[in-house]
Parts: sequence; structure tokens; C-alpha cells
Amino acid sequence: MELTRYQSPNLSQWPTLDRWSNLREELDSLLDLPFLANSHRQDLFSGWSPALDLYQNNDNVVAVLELAGMRKEDIEISLHDGMLTISGERKRSSANGEKAERTERYVGSFRRTVSLPVQVDASKVSATYRDGILTVTLPKAEEAKPKRIEVA
Repeated sequence: MELTRYQSPNLSQWPTLDRWSNLREELDSLLDLPFLANSHRQDLFSGWSPALDLYQNNDNVVAVLELAGMRKEDIEISLHDGMLTISGERKRSSANGEKAERTERYVGSFRRTVSLPVQVDASKVSATYRDGILTVTLPKAEEAKPKRIEVA
């Protein structure tokens, strides 16, 4: 059995195809650059964004975020003009200066802003953080709550 090294086909007859081939080679070489290694990829694409669910019932709007591995002191919540903003920073943890062989958990700062569907009473907002889940309860303003009107 004989092995033959692959050679690109001669595309000089079709100059348009030759340009596409050059573009592909340039993109391949770009993706092989060291700054795109896995350890820096999250920095290149601006960090992480935790999952957020927004629920609504007759009395409250509830936001639930997955923030596993964070301390409650590293989480900041603000409410302004009908927009709920939750931000914070997950720090890299390494024991005794050990070098990570593989990292798949996102670290760094995040910021999630969500528009609230109704007006809320900012003075009664509460938040709890348990088992990596942040729950923000935003009571609806009285004028936003559904009213039952009786027919006379």
C-alpha cells in the first residue's frame, strides 16, 4: 500500500472557485491562532450569561436565575424604570495554586437585564438565594393587579 500526500486541485481554470479556496484557507488559519484556545474563548466572547426564567401570577412577577457556585455577596440586583438588572461575578477557584487541566465552567462577570411586563412595587421587592438558585419576587403595583368588577 502506498500513501500519497493530498494536493489541492488546480482551480486556475475557475478563478472564482480559487478565491473561495483561498478564503477557506485563511479562515482555517485564523481559527488556529493561539488566542482562540479554549482557556481564553470565554473572554473573547464576553463572558457568560446565566439562565433566567420570568414568571407572573395575580400578585407577583418572579425572576429565577441559575447562579451555581456564586456567593450571595457577589450578586447585585437593581430595579429602574421597569427594568430588572441582575449582575455579579463568578470567581475562578483554584486550590493551592493548581493549574487547571480543563475548564468548562464560565467565570467572570455577567449582567442580565429584563423588561418587566407590569409595574411593580419597588419598596416590597425581595430576593432569596439558595442552592445556587436566585429568586427575585417583585410584587405587582396595585394598579397593575387584576380587579374584579361586579355587575350591578
